[in-house]
Amino acid sequence: MTSAATTPGARSEFDRDTAVAPAEDGSLTAELSEKWGVGPGLNGGYQLAVVGNAIRAALPAQPDPLVLSAYFLSPAAPGPATVDVTPRRMGRTATVAADLRQGDDVRLTVLATYGDLDTESGDVHTTALPPSLAPLEECVPNTQAPAELRSLVTVMERFDMRFDPACAGWFAGQPSGRGEMAAWFRFADDREPDPVSLLLVLDALPPVTFDLGRPGWAPTMELTAHVRAKPAPGWLRVRHTTRNAAGHLFEEDCEIWDSADRLVAQSRQLARLPR
Repeated sequence: MTSAATTPGARSEFDRDTAVAPAEDGSLTAELSEKWGVGPGLNGGYQLAVVGNAIRAALPAQPDPLVLSAYFLSPAAPGPATVDVTPRRMGRTATVAADLRQGDDVRLTVLATYGDLDTESGDVHTTALPPSLAPLEECVPNTQAPAELRSLVTVMERFDMRFDPACAGWFAGQPSGRGEMAAWFRFADDREPDPVSLLLVLDALPPVTFDLGRPGWAPTMELTAHVRAKPAPGWLRVRHTTRNAAGHLFEEDCEIWDSADRLVAQSRQLARLPR
């Protein structure tokens, strides 16, 4: 274990790089960091977390994401960005539209419903079963991923990921072919998870196509995220699966389980198969 954890709201690396500030025209500004890169672009979950943080800033009475549907329209680049948040329905929960822009280009457009997870019981009742991962000490750390991958995917340096051995064959060029990726997860600086950070974690692991022998960039077209509860402190368990690839596209389903054995977030995305 490393030093004491960084709590949500402290100036961790994630908090610094997803920070937003109000602009005179009513929008929110952000500075997208190259540290969250995937090749020449930026990780989609990182972009979604920036938008999620902007929506939270615009809705102080409804601070938590409940459901978001995001369309990735063009690759984002490091540098200044603007988020426009437009209310669609206000009440106990709030539904808004939001666009992440760089210059005249919309990078990401989102429809989201926010609420206050503190008003819920915090209990998650599910028939789903948590992923059965090997103990941490038996898992394969992301620092053992191929050096070429780590040099291209700088976002991996932001995380401490421990891959279950059954899903880590791709490290050595021996993918299982099952279409599954599962790992223990935390931020490299031990920042504790919160609802907005889960938006990033849903897209943090390498594409599940690596386990199909199809390594490479798999750009997301659309991602729908459900946040079910505030995560307990500690390690998260993250599992991605896919069952179908057709028309150069594949789906990727993700579950995030917290240290209290609760399913706290889910997503499905449609992405392009790596070339």
